[in-house]
Amino acid sequence: MSVNIGDKAPAFDLPTDGGGQLKLTDLKGKAVVLYFYPKDSTPGCTTEGNDFTELHTDYEKAGAVIVGASKDSVKRHDNFKAKQGFPFTLVSDEEGTLCEAYGVWVLKKNYGREYMGIERATFIIDAKGKIANIWRKVRVKGHAAEVLEAVKAL
Repeated sequence: MSVNIGDKAPAFDLPTDGGGQLKLTDLKGKAVVLYFYPKDSTPGCTTEGNDFTELHTDYEKAGAVIVGASKDSVKRHDNFKAKQGFPFTLVSDEEGTLCEAYGVWVLKKNYGREYMGIERATFIIDAKGKIANIWRKVRVKGHAAEVLEAVKAL
C-alpha cells in the first residue's frame, strides 16, 4: 500500500517511548511531521533525529508535531531517545502495520544483497488529517530544514 498527497492519512494507535500510546487522532488540529527511519542508534538515523531536534522549537512555532517511527521496540526507542535527548515522540511499529500503511516497508538492495526494510521517508499530515507532503528515499543532509519550510507553507 502507498499514500499520495491529498489522501486521508492512515490512522495509527501505537506504543511510544516512555511507555505511552499515541493515536493520530490525538494530534488532530495540528500539522504532524511523521518521519520513518530504518533503525535506532545507527549513523544516518541519529543524524536525522538530531537535525529534527535542532529545529524542534521552530517546528513548534510553526504549529507542528514531530513523530519518529521505526520497527524498533519501545525499549530501544527509550535508550535511543535518552542517549540523543530527542524532544519528540518515537512510535514503535514492531508489527509493521504503520510501515505497510504508508508504503515504506520496501525491498532494499545493499552490496548486492536484497532484503526488506524501512525506506527513509517523511510525511506531513495537515491539521485536517490529509497528506500534505511526501519525501521518499530521503537524503538526511538538509532534510529537516526542507521539511520545516514546507510546514511553514501550510
